[in-house]
Amino acid sequence: MSRKPDILLVEDDRDLSSVVATRLSESGYAVRTAFTGPEAMSAVADTLPDLVLLDIMLPEMDGLEVCRRLRADHPLLYIMMLTARSEEMDRVVGLEVGADDYLTKPFSLSELVARVRSALRRLRLTEEVLDGNTPTDKTTIQAGHLSIDPVRRVVSMNGNEVALTVLEFDLLYYLARHPERPFTRMQLLEDVWDLHYEGYDRTVDSHIQRLRSKVEMDPGNPGLIRTVWGVGYKFVVPDKS
Repeated sequence: MSRKPDILLVEDDRDLSSVVATRLSESGYAVRTAFTGPEAMSAVADTLPDLVLLDIMLPEMDGLEVCRRLRADHPLLYIMMLTARSEEMDRVVGLEVGADDYLTKPFSLSELVARVRSALRRLRLTEEVLDGNTPTDKTTIQAGHLSIDPVRRVVSMNGNEVALTVLEFDLLYYLARHPERPFTRMQLLEDVWDLHYEGYDRTVDSHIQRLRSKVEMDPGNPGLIRTVWGVGYKFVVPDKS
């Protein structure tokens, strides 16, 4: 990106918003702020940002509803939830309504910047592939009912296109490119998320669960994305026979 990446920070704590916005600005990003759910929706409608940092606890319209609406209108928009809630279910629900990732408060500003940088790098690579500016394996992967087109970044089930976020596609494609190879959660965090932090295993699990709900014929008994107990996950191509 030749211009500064545009980040929309949605946080109702104005002191925290100011601190985070200042740090992101110092790191080279253009930052806009919103303090309520409706303000966030209006800001996105005015100018589509490259990335949204979205607090869950917002006045007038909570972050989960904002995320749900944004995801419906903008499938490729990268949304990172910010939450002070410690309950696992809140984070899982955030991912289920369409968030790409989450960061739990309190967080260090250095980690936040690293996570933002990683997400924007992934988005830039995605844009380059779609524009044809980056060489990529043009071979479509066929696995039973599932088809993965890396050039158009399109996934289809029995010929019907499946709506995936940028991160969901990257995770599925990464696993499918290495069939039968087990990956630990940390390996997936490093290779797909481009993160090098311990303690985010549940992020991987939540994305795998959501991905299965979209690409498996029977998500409760997955045939493509298998759990390797004690290790992590692997992709299995069904036997054509």
